[in-house]
Amino acid sequence: MTLRVLALAGGLALAGVGPALAADMILHGGPIYTGDAKVEALAVKGGKVAFAGSLAEARKAAPGAQDVDLKGATALPGLVDAHAHLMGIGFRELTLNLEGSASIVELQARLKAWNAAHPGTEPLSGRGWIETHWPEKRFPTRADLDAVVPDRPVVLTRADGHALVANSKMLALAGVTRDTATPTGGQILKDAAGEPTGMLVDNAKALVSAKVPPPTEAQMREAARLAVNLYAARGWTGMHNVSVAAKDVAILRDMAAAGTLPIRVDNFMDLKEAGEVLAKGPYADPTGLVRVDGVKLYMDGALGSRGAALLAPYSDADGAGLILTPPDVISGALDKARAVHAQIAIHAIGDRGNRMVLDAYEKAFNDNPAGLAAARWRIEHAQVLSPEDKPRFAKLGVIASMQPSHAIGDLFFAPARLGEARLKEAYAWRDLWDSGAHMAAGTDAPVEKGDPLIEFYAATYRHDLKGYAGADWGLDETLTRPQALAMLTKGSAYAVFRDKDLGDLAPGKAADISVFSADLMTVPFAEIPAAHAVMTIVGGRIVYDARGK
Repeated sequence: MTLRVLALAGGLALAGVGPALAADMILHGGPIYTGDAKVEALAVKGGKVAFAGSLAEARKAAPGAQDVDLKGATALPGLVDAHAHLMGIGFRELTLNLEGSASIVELQARLKAWNAAHPGTEPLSGRGWIETHWPEKRFPTRADLDAVVPDRPVVLTRADGHALVANSKMLALAGVTRDTATPTGGQILKDAAGEPTGMLVDNAKALVSAKVPPPTEAQMREAARLAVNLYAARGWTGMHNVSVAAKDVAILRDMAAAGTLPIRVDNFMDLKEAGEVLAKGPYADPTGLVRVDGVKLYMDGALGSRGAALLAPYSDADGAGLILTPPDVISGALDKARAVHAQIAIHAIGDRGNRMVLDAYEKAFNDNPAGLAAARWRIEHAQVLSPEDKPRFAKLGVIASMQPSHAIGDLFFAPARLGEARLKEAYAWRDLWDSGAHMAAGTDAPVEKGDPLIEFYAATYRHDLKGYAGADWGLDETLTRPQALAMLTKGSAYAVFRDKDLGDLAPGKAADISVFSADLMTVPFAEIPAAHAVMTIVGGRIVYDARGK
């Protein structure tokens, strides 16, 4: 079968993404890390690892297998993004991408250009701006958007997905005025005169997002295709897809059946879409590539938009954040999930939000504390933790699902939000690791880029991509390279009950392999983000191949 070459927005060419048959193969000619050892060669038979060790013995283990010379590239156990939003990644390529906007002026320029290139009267959507580096030192407003697109509804979502700005046309379409009641768990920011600025935070976003026409079936399928192929091309062999709709799962199942899904996708459903998994428990498609593991909920908001729920007020503003989901709704979901052995993953960023989740989990299993560890329930982000709550992850068996790249971006504004004392308790990877907690690493894409190399770099070096580390950067919380690799492999596998089949390259496990141009375990830190994926293998199928390119 001829492999397709897919050209994506942004000029990235993805070579060799598409359906392929599992093949017996012998990998050699570069460093091979199994997750527990470094070996000369790896033999793959029937989609599984047959042998890891010397080249001579590997050839005996798989006689007649395809010879794969790494030519100096490095093979690792398949890296799995433990927290991403698949459709958001795809739609980032299909809508106005505001990542990297350096100012309100640049945001306006991008908006104006996109509007000119996509004329019409329907609402215009975009995502990816973040104001923390801007010279204006403020959120954008509806007046900023009106200045360039006054005659068409516009809604632009912040990079973290927890806030948006709408222009006057969009606010009018949604009926948002100075008298609009603020939804529970949300904020409508207002100016000195009491008028909405256009900024809506967390649960208030729905006031305008409900007026944006939903994507068509064709657009959803294209977004899914773009996302999974992009992930294969970055070296990911799998993804934990969170806040998922039933339609998304149906599309992924169709792709798997057609042989066009290159990676494994574990899904945590949005609560309103979780009826099936809460009724019958986890389930999978016939190929095993698409699984529905449980439910994703939100306890609080994000730190950047001051929605993260803190135990004490923010250091740079009034208020202590937002609780997005009523406690009784969360407890009801926990009880249903426990009854059918479904997993729970709850977003919690602030120290108050994290404590509330830990308390809720403990209460849900108050009659059987050991059952909580067996359930492998998760906290997504776990960014700011009080000292007394850090040991509770290991004690209760709760998984900390964290995103290293948040620390090298958030720490430009986190000191102001948290103050010095609380900042020392944030992004505490080493503290949690040393406590014995189970940890998994992800990206939160499209909040972040979705690049495993950036996550590995951030976890082990904790400097920004220009090599800068501030005085309050928390460099004592860095992980060793083996620890970072474990979070992206063994940790991700454990977090979805796949540790018997995935997570390392021991004989008998699935041949999920990520191959990179640089040896992430030895090269200077600065060289890690500059590397690239050379090959991605999932279950013995080469789903991405850039050798010779």
